[in-house]
Amino acid sequence: MSVLRGFLWLLGFLLLGQTGVELLDLPMPSGVIGMLLLALWFLYRGRMNDDIVHVSQPLIAMLALLIMPGVVEIFFIAGRYAHQWPAILIALIVGTLLSVLSSLLLMRRYLPPATEAPAHE
Repeated sequence: MSVLRGFLWLLGFLLLGQTGVELLDLPMPSGVIGMLLLALWFLYRGRMNDDIVHVSQPLIAMLALLIMPGVVEIFFIAGRYAHQWPAILIALIVGTLLSVLSSLLLMRRYLPPATEAPAHE
């Protein structure tokens, strides 16, 4: 029953994201908006919902399968964007660097400090 409740919570936030995209005419995917709303809800509550945690673990393991259709699509439409390769390359490099930097800052902020091992004499 926990899996069903967790799935319904995720579906509810996806629908909230879809509603927000439609009402506010946002140029973002409804899944992204739904996950942002879910993260804000977790922040407000101060903890995560156990049902959502339980159902999301198998989904995270299949994350590569979820992005594969978009990656495959690039092979079919790459010719349309061939003249924009400098902008795409710069966006990829800057996006990757910002992603790594933000991950580093978040890890340094939220991971406990490493304790030093005692020196062996």
